[in-house]
Amino acid sequence: MVYLRSLLYMVAMALSTVGFGLAVVATGRVLSWDRRTAIANAWGTTNLWLLRVLCGLRYRLTGWENLPERPCIVMAKHQSAWETIALRGLLPNGQCWILKQELLRVPVFGWALASMRPIAIDRNAGTKAIKQVIAEGTAALGEGRWVVVFPEGTRVAPGERGKYNIGGAMLAERSGYPIVPIAHNAGVFWRRRALVKYPGTIDLVVGPLIPTEGRRATAIIADVENWIESTVASLPQTGN
Repeated sequence: MVYLRSLLYMVAMALSTVGFGLAVVATGRVLSWDRRTAIANAWGTTNLWLLRVLCGLRYRLTGWENLPERPCIVMAKHQSAWETIALRGLLPNGQCWILKQELLRVPVFGWALASMRPIAIDRNAGTKAIKQVIAEGTAALGEGRWVVVFPEGTRVAPGERGKYNIGGAMLAERSGYPIVPIAHNAGVFWRRRALVKYPGTIDLVVGPLIPTEGRRATAIIADVENWIESTVASLPQTGN
């Protein structure tokens, strides 16, 4: 039954992605960017609802009051596809995601991503990619947008820890904007490249603001990693 429900969700997710993606692209010259980002956020909330109805997969928020009213840099643990859906739907509309260039080449999904004005980087570009993150990220923050980054760069299985990349912290050092760290245990229920989504409740925890003004990127990313990893370790590592 879990397999069947997971398969039904994947079909529903594909249909919602095509529908919302085409809506975002088609309205590019008609609606304002703010309205189109609201459509993108609706894709996230719709899929959270589909996961609850079809897969019995819910979520529990803790520390949501830590989100400031003004834009900041969001750094989140990356275990699953779930957090890319959840953060898109739960965070404020004006989002700027740091992501890999290859995603923009995916039909419909990539077109919609491109219209959301992300920071699409070549992960093999090294220093050039970091300079791009700093320049485009600072501009996005100045426009009142939230910059969202997964510092590990790729999904990491529960119980494992990836290398925390310095790019987002360099953006924080240069811009002075604070960081909101986010931890969760989504990988326990929806593993990397897995079809099956197990029922249960994902814990998503928003941490207190990490100050960045006048600090070095190495110290900033160390604080981010320590908070995220210690919080993830405290969350349930089995289904509930």
